[in-house]
Amino acid sequence: MRRLISVFLALLFCGAALYAQQAAGVAFADKPVVLTSVGQSADMEMVRVLLTRAKIPFKADAQLQANGLSSDTRTLILVIGGSSKGLGAAGISTEDEMKRSEALVKKAHDSGMKIIAVHVGGEARRGSLSDGFIKFAVPEADLVIVVSDADKDGLFTNLTKDAHIPCDLVDKISAVGAPLAAAFK
Repeated sequence: MRRLISVFLALLFCGAALYAQQAAGVAFADKPVVLTSVGQSADMEMVRVLLTRAKIPFKADAQLQANGLSSDTRTLILVIGGSSKGLGAAGISTEDEMKRSEALVKKAHDSGMKIIAVHVGGEARRGSLSDGFIKFAVPEADLVIVVSDADKDGLFTNLTKDAHIPCDLVDKISAVGAPLAAAFK
């Protein structure tokens, strides 16, 4: 019993240390990086620009499938934001997008990848469609970066707090670049 308690406390301590490092802006993510959408919003293009400005090399595929994740990929960036127009243009139903996202995240976890979830759409990109994707993706991430007006109802704060995930709230889209760049070694 003592051994079990010791192991549990050690794991708890390690998890708390990792959380503290990420919350303090200590780099934890490795390259190569792949960027994808969860919800097919156009917000992925904004994150693409921010990654380019930060000189973080990446590959991007809005409809990346789990079997498309390369074995050498170390970090998966999920841009969360549901768009019925984007889903329609891609010919994907909400259910199919969720299944794709779930399979992708599962493979990323199984492969030991870090996951960064980003929501840049702000309050305008919230609603029942986006919220379903948010509630799925945020608890799966190692770090969450959000434009703060999207968190007026505390959804992101509550999801990350409950899961002990660092969450960077920034004032505007252009400010997402700093915590995103700081996450990489």
